[in-house]
Amino acid sequence: MVQAKLSPDLIARFADITGPGYALSDDRDIAPYLVESRGLYHGTSPLVLRPGSVQEVSAILALATETRTAIVPQGGNTGHVGGSVPREGAADVVLSLSRLNRIRDVDPVGNVIVADGGCVLAEIHKAAEAVDRLFPLSLGSEGSCQIGGNLSTNAGGTAVLAYGNMRHLCLGLEVVLPTGEVWNGLRRLKKDNTGYDLRDLFIGAEGTLGVITGAVLKLFPRPLGHEVAFAGLKSVKDALALFERASSRCGTALTGFELMPRLGVDFTTRHIPGVRDPLATRHDWYVLIDISTSDAAETATRMMEALLAEGIEAGLVENAVIASSEQQRKALWHMRESMSPAQKPEGGSIKHDVSVPVSSIPDFMAEADAAVMAAIPGARICSFGHMGDGNIHYNISQPVGADKQAFLDRWREINHLVHGIVLKYHGSISAEHGIGQLKRDELAAVREPIEMDLMRRLKHAFDPAGIMNPGKVVTG
Repeated sequence: MVQAKLSPDLIARFADITGPGYALSDDRDIAPYLVESRGLYHGTSPLVLRPGSVQEVSAILALATETRTAIVPQGGNTGHVGGSVPREGAADVVLSLSRLNRIRDVDPVGNVIVADGGCVLAEIHKAAEAVDRLFPLSLGSEGSCQIGGNLSTNAGGTAVLAYGNMRHLCLGLEVVLPTGEVWNGLRRLKKDNTGYDLRDLFIGAEGTLGVITGAVLKLFPRPLGHEVAFAGLKSVKDALALFERASSRCGTALTGFELMPRLGVDFTTRHIPGVRDPLATRHDWYVLIDISTSDAAETATRMMEALLAEGIEAGLVENAVIASSEQQRKALWHMRESMSPAQKPEGGSIKHDVSVPVSSIPDFMAEADAAVMAAIPGARICSFGHMGDGNIHYNISQPVGADKQAFLDRWREINHLVHGIVLKYHGSISAEHGIGQLKRDELAAVREPIEMDLMRRLKHAFDPAGIMNPGKVVTG
């Protein structure tokens, strides 16, 4: 059982490790660390620690295990499921990685970058670009999210179709265990079959098994050709048929295929400054297509033009535009990345981060739409996402004029409804945001008992004192 309250003496012992300037105990200083980005979870904490070295993280965790003090690792705190904030009413100590932000090494020959766990994703991009390389993870929060958090949630983003999620983009890790022991697994090898792959246990564990303080990440050659198009279509089925053609024609050059509804375009053009509708005519559905080629710019251009011509001839594409500059390419992606925040001014929004097999997307969406509209007449469904990897952000805005709180009070009910349809199509209730607090109990209900038992065994083996991010992912 972890501490229910921290004594002044214990707070002082923790503060001695980081130095008093990096041990925050004033309510005003602590406040930003206690709420997650969507505001769904507000926690409490007597102390926020901001260590400046791996050795300090080690000393903090060793003391936490000795004294049974709960620790909540926190990166950029950009999560959506309450995984990076302390529990309400508890005495959880927040461990912020923001000062562990060094780029340790960049190796363009080996195509790797070694970075601290607290490095902001945008800084990883800059370091890669400086040596003419690409780190492909792309997220709307990349200006503030940290690489340790990206790894701890196995973040996906918009380029999973071509490059995979964080599990595929990481070669090695450095992790501080709950005991304070440091595992240096910063290997740069693409082939290493020496026993269990411990790295994969920490990726996606949401800080429940240890603290990621360093990582070896894969880099890739920067594309020479890059084309982005925005196309209007009649239906999700037509979008799927166009995706099938794009996959066959472009292969690994197809780096993005994003699905968006008309409602989402309306929301972004209404509420996001500088966003405008790229097409002169209105369409029920849209796709953003991203093609990158390594040989020549002309290759990407030919691929995109041929794909759209084929789509128009087949009756799948009603209208389309190809970005003519880097500024236009960024503008099209900005519209897509703004679709979630654009819902906020429309009132309450019940959100789902789910995945289904790609071929099942049209049927899943049709069935979910019918069920939601039957449950909440007038609901405005804004479902969009990474069609190429089956990840749909199935979000529902409140009916116009509805009471916001009354709508949000139905969150669990509507989640249960939508997730039931997801499972019918053999999908997942969490595609890229993680489990955290939001889906912890539901995870136990949808996974096989043996899976949950194995997860609990792992948790107990790594963290027998139960200090690491308690109340998240698994309990018991």
